[in-house]
Amino acid sequence: MFVQPIDYFLAAWFALALASTLYVGIDQYRNNPEPTVMKWGFILVTLYMGPIGLLLYVLADKEPRPGEHETFVKPLWKQGVGSTIHCVAGDATGIILAAVITAALGLPMWLDLIVEYCAGFAFGLFIFQSLFMKSMMGGSYLENVRKSFIPEFISMNFMMAGMAPVMSFLMMGRDMRAMVPTELVFWGVMSIGVIAGFAMAYPWNVWLVSQALKHGLMTVRNPGSKFAAKQPKDDKGGAHAGHMAMSKSDPAMKHERQPSNGAHAMASQVTGPQLAAVGGVSLLALALGMIAPANWVNLSLSAREVGGAIMPPGMIMDRDTPAGAMRDMAAVDPRQVTARYGLEVRGARDLAPRMENGVKVFTLTTSVFRWTILPGVTVDAYGFNGQVPGPTIRFNEGDRVRIDVVNHLPETTTVHWHGLILPNVMDGPAMITQAPIQNGKLYHYEFTAVQSGTYLYHSHDHVDRQQALGLYGALIIDPKTPDPSLAADHEYVLQIQEWLKREGLTYPAMPMDGGQPNFFTFNGKAFPATDTIHMKVGETLKVRMVGSNNGFIHPIHIHGGPFEVVAIDGQTLAPSARFRADTVNIGPGQRYDVIWKALKPGKWLIHCHIGHHTTNNNVETNGGGGLMMIIDVTA
Repeated sequence: MFVQPIDYFLAAWFALALASTLYVGIDQYRNNPEPTVMKWGFILVTLYMGPIGLLLYVLADKEPRPGEHETFVKPLWKQGVGSTIHCVAGDATGIILAAVITAALGLPMWLDLIVEYCAGFAFGLFIFQSLFMKSMMGGSYLENVRKSFIPEFISMNFMMAGMAPVMSFLMMGRDMRAMVPTELVFWGVMSIGVIAGFAMAYPWNVWLVSQALKHGLMTVRNPGSKFAAKQPKDDKGGAHAGHMAMSKSDPAMKHERQPSNGAHAMASQVTGPQLAAVGGVSLLALALGMIAPANWVNLSLSAREVGGAIMPPGMIMDRDTPAGAMRDMAAVDPRQVTARYGLEVRGARDLAPRMENGVKVFTLTTSVFRWTILPGVTVDAYGFNGQVPGPTIRFNEGDRVRIDVVNHLPETTTVHWHGLILPNVMDGPAMITQAPIQNGKLYHYEFTAVQSGTYLYHSHDHVDRQQALGLYGALIIDPKTPDPSLAADHEYVLQIQEWLKREGLTYPAMPMDGGQPNFFTFNGKAFPATDTIHMKVGETLKVRMVGSNNGFIHPIHIHGGPFEVVAIDGQTLAPSARFRADTVNIGPGQRYDVIWKALKPGKWLIHCHIGHHTTNNNVETNGGGGLMMIIDVTA
């Protein structure tokens, strides 16, 4: 499943890369008189660099017409391309293989880079240079290792100087799926890194070729092959005996010695100070590329800690940002969504209990689902029983209650019964009073209700993430002896929530950079999709206002006249302590019970008095948005 627009681009890019690689491979073996090692060099580089590799092949190496390869590849810039190709083909292969292995092992990024460098250098030196090019260089394998060490060292240093910062910044950027080899983004970063490494190494490979320290492009015309050079005939009309012909257009062979086995050895005139200077600069570039990113990103993190997390736009991440913060702020992975609910499905539905030996038993099941808050606007939520808010749990003072919580989240969770007096082991804070509930497990909470009033329940395991994504609900305890002064003709439980939806992903809204909400809901819906309460003039309405959000204070205001505050945080106020108001500030976790009387007919609003909170992504629809709903009063 594609999660972000970049996934579609990458799928198209890799389709082009495969098509380009297929073309280069077929054309190399059918039509191009290159040595086998160079054929595979171009094939691998095109696989890693896609159409850019194809472009390099066509511009620098593809024989334009039969018999013209030697002349075509003669320019030094093309020879530099060839030298960089067989450097990058070997080094990048080692780097990519190491990146996959280190990600699987869970190594931190700084160690990952070191292992990748060592693997790339070893693969390039011992396999691609010394082994695969042995027939062209002549001599023993160990002699070729010795001769290839310095040029491979210089070339690899510059290549890794280009690749390392690309991998550091892109893998440790917003989309940390780039750290996971099973994600397209990982391979996209590898591709960009190879392109950057090629660009960084290219000018130095031109210099290495010009100084006869490395081979560039070559031409192989073995006798009897379809690429064999035409042999001049002798006086009797017969052809002269032939041997492997290799183009001397390669500047690296301008001082060559021709061994008896047909291999081409190089005799460079480069001086020791020149090699030392270039080698020193390559080391400096490597150090900068490997170390400098640590000033901006946390290279101590590994794929196991944050791999797959996508951070919200605008979040400030620096070298001190811990993995836990990144995981808590990360978007919900849409691939974890197990169900989808339309606008017609409402939250906070009453949950009916079952009776077991005199105990009222309620069941709450957590899961990830897609929840509609407005026409055409959905959020990926963590919720109880497939609804946001979770179902309203209602029982009586004195009841023995058991609540079974089944966890189907991709992470652990717990439930806290906010404001209740109960045994400490039933209170819910993860790692404090209980072990977190693992995925697929069930936990029993059981207690006797000794209070009455308006309460709430919510996650208490990574609260800033889970409650912000929808793990909360109302808990109403009716008193043994009802107070007639608190009676009302209608009752409505109002639960507040803040949401952050950006670029198609849902993040937990938080009061910090990058985490500010842009959608707001009453009972899981944003205006104009919120509920409408229908009343008649003279009737009363009890509104149980619940601060089920966990980020902001919301001044809740009711139009059409003042209301009477009759209870705060589940505690009924004495008649003498009750007061009239038209706005109360509801902070996270707070509850206010208010009674409002319909004095005049019309459509009267309940809304948050912070203007931004009555918009949907900063836009008003039909007069508002977000934390607004209507009381429709008729005569």
